[in-house]
Amino acid sequence: MKKISLLGATGSIGTQTLDIIREHPQEYRLVAMSIGKNISLARKIIHEFQPEIVSVQGKQEYDKLKAEFLDTKVVYGDDGQVEIAVYDNAEILVNAVLGSVGLNPTLQAIESGKTIALANKETLVTAGHLVMEAAKKSNVAILPVDSEHSAIFQALQGENQKNIERLLITASGGSFRDRRREELENVTVQEALNHPNWSMGAKITIDSATMMNKGLEVIEAHWLFDIPYEKINVLLHKESIVHSMVEFHDSSIIAQLGSPDMRVPIQFALSYPDRMPLPSAKRLNLSSIGQLHFQEMDFDRFRCLRFAYEAGKIGGTMPTVLNAANEVAVAAFLEGKIAFLEIEAIIEKALGAHQSIENPGLAAIQEVDKETRQYVRTLL
Repeated sequence: MKKISLLGATGSIGTQTLDIIREHPQEYRLVAMSIGKNISLARKIIHEFQPEIVSVQGKQEYDKLKAEFLDTKVVYGDDGQVEIAVYDNAEILVNAVLGSVGLNPTLQAIESGKTIALANKETLVTAGHLVMEAAKKSNVAILPVDSEHSAIFQALQGENQKNIERLLITASGGSFRDRRREELENVTVQEALNHPNWSMGAKITIDSATMMNKGLEVIEAHWLFDIPYEKINVLLHKESIVHSMVEFHDSSIIAQLGSPDMRVPIQFALSYPDRMPLPSAKRLNLSSIGQLHFQEMDFDRFRCLRFAYEAGKIGGTMPTVLNAANEVAVAAFLEGKIAFLEIEAIIEKALGAHQSIENPGLAAIQEVDKETRQYVRTLL
């Protein structure tokens, strides 16, 4: 039985990870978890899965759960998050939190020798060089949970790194994929949250609409697979059936296909190097689909994707600025403070105002993250 620590248990990836644990009770056990402020859902999870330790965001949530669950250790805050990540009784850390708060717990978990099932994009985007260097030093596996990176990871099983020609990451196009830029001036938050293919959290759904989500995935892929940006391409693929592809230098392309269901890549990360049944998953019927469509990405239409490539190639602290500016801008859009197209305008200003620091340490990354957020708030 594999014992699991789960950061972000009440979020989209977190609840689907619980589905996998629920479906395979003989294989997996939840021993530690963190949540934000969703106390009502946390109660249900604790009753069902009986984790040994739970971390919550603030003191108020801590006081409530500590009084209710006397047999469960309850902690809170950033220190609590780290305590979950390094919990001795767990072998695998599933990092499913949103934002740069996932970075330090991941680094701590790597140092403690945990296998990392990574769904937190920001960890590699803001500090990919630190994370991969630490994983190599501690001989720790970083297993991708994102459907696109899982697809690439699966396509590379048994293959030689030197034979890779390029990675082909697919993108659904998000909520506004069929609209021209001039049609995006007055789109609403609800329209932006209406993703045609996937059921995800609000922040990721907005990132999908701006294509920042795909930009962050490009930076992730660069670090996960040690591939230069020039060899990572993005294809618009509206059906979300081909989750990504690898082209080899003999012109062969290996793709991973499946119905849109995040439980599949989550389970593969947990069961790796084996595969397990997933009876509740919808089987892919290609004959009923009939056709699959692909087209090149338009960097003028999806400017956030261009920003991500540019920030990734510059490197240093530039991807940290990209991510921090995006987090603050997306939150402002969701709160109705700015228009949809202002998200990318704010990100562009933040990138233009920053002088990148080469090969930054954790302290420098955290300081740049903080400064960028403060700067973006002045723009609001």
